[in-house]
Amino acid sequence: MLREAVARGVNHIDTSDFYGPHVTNEIIREALHPYPDDLVIVTKIGAKRGADASWNPAFSTEDLTSAVHDNLRNLGVDALDVVNLRIMFDVHGPAEGSIAEPLAVLAELQRQGLVRRIGLSNVTARQIAEGRTIAPIVCVQNQYNLAHRADDGLIDALAAAGTAYVPFIPLGGFSPLQSSALTEIAEGLGATPMQVALAWLLRRSPNILLIPGTSSVGHLRENVAAAQLSLPDDAMARLDRIAGPPASA
Repeated sequence: MLREAVARGVNHIDTSDFYGPHVTNEIIREALHPYPDDLVIVTKIGAKRGADASWNPAFSTEDLTSAVHDNLRNLGVDALDVVNLRIMFDVHGPAEGSIAEPLAVLAELQRQGLVRRIGLSNVTARQIAEGRTIAPIVCVQNQYNLAHRADDGLIDALAAAGTAYVPFIPLGGFSPLQSSALTEIAEGLGATPMQVALAWLLRRSPNILLIPGTSSVGHLRENVAAAQLSLPDDAMARLDRIAGPPASA
């Protein structure tokens, strides 16, 4: 599936060594190493799996340094293209609090040449502003999709600053009512509902980069094809209306 993705022009892969743990990076290395020159592998640190499969913060200097070295080793690279610092004040969504201490550790690893660029994940606008005083922030990775629109204002602000926004769970959170609207629009366009949801994200803002997960080649091909789906203005308007009023960023 990874080889098929690259063959179809995908050049952005989202991963982390805490997926598995280790398994995802090992699969990426087995499938794609040595990597194409234009392939950007984006990983993340700041969390770890508990023995009960829970997600737990891993913000200490030792945890963050070890995580970077785990990613380097298991991906088989000398430096990581992009590392997102996953903030874990609330595992279910962004929560306020200073990110200065863990981000300073990541910035030091960048100065050592182990990390090329830094991003943030599960963060608020205030935390992004704080982060920019410590290191350049190239991307933000938060939950966002057609039904979960809390970051509407943040996306626009990041676009104005030239910062990429990477929505995770891009296909989640749809109610039956929303799914019905998606289905009707998809039928009219000869597409699947999930292709329409992805196409909506791509049209939503030019700084959005998609990372829909999949474990089958067939689903991968459907996802990639969504990039060629053109949504007419009336479909966009209807899709915009099926979400509730956007929350503040």
